[in-house]
Amino acid sequence: MSELRNRAEDQQKIYQRWAPIYDRVYRGILRDGHRKLAALAAAAGTDILEIGVGTGLTLAHYPSRCRVTGIDISEHMIARAREKVRSENLRHVQALEVMDAHALGFADQSFDVVCLPFVITLIPDPERSLDECARVLRPGGEIILASKLGDGAGLQGAIEAAVAPLVRHIGWSSAFRINRILAWAERRGDFSANDILPVFPNGFFKIVRLKQRGLSA
Repeated sequence: MSELRNRAEDQQKIYQRWAPIYDRVYRGILRDGHRKLAALAAAAGTDILEIGVGTGLTLAHYPSRCRVTGIDISEHMIARAREKVRSENLRHVQALEVMDAHALGFADQSFDVVCLPFVITLIPDPERSLDECARVLRPGGEIILASKLGDGAGLQGAIEAAVAPLVRHIGWSSAFRINRILAWAERRGDFSANDILPVFPNGFFKIVRLKQRGLSA
């Protein structure tokens, strides 16, 4: 627990530094992933939880018929997202809260969809967070993730592992493996990977859709 707390504190310090410039650095390169993730989420349900909402770059891409709740561990990021909601009049955003992805403050079966845009690789205990996502998901719902997800193979895998300690200091991870997510779903037995979709640039990022077995949402 102390290790998780220390890593969370480190991330909050990183995000505090990045919050003022995050949009300028990442808006363009992540736009395709944000747009596709929001479209998939809206197709899967109306009540959407976004984990790692950051400065709110995905929020404008959700259709107005959706009801979106966003959380982030960084109060500085949430402050930026709240300002974006006000300035862009994003009425479909229901709430933005500072919250730990390891312990979601929502009742069981509260959402049709849980989205994690470019954050799963940075969560200290991703399996624990995914368990929380499953808990707050309604039967038949989806967990949708977008991130840099490699398979660890070949030269690219070796490079990703080598640079992992460096990119961690800017709030990124390069060594997270897509098989880790698929293994979590297999262990639980109640989720299946419906799609693994390539995202700009040239499939460097990917979107993974995990469908919960059960009644249709």
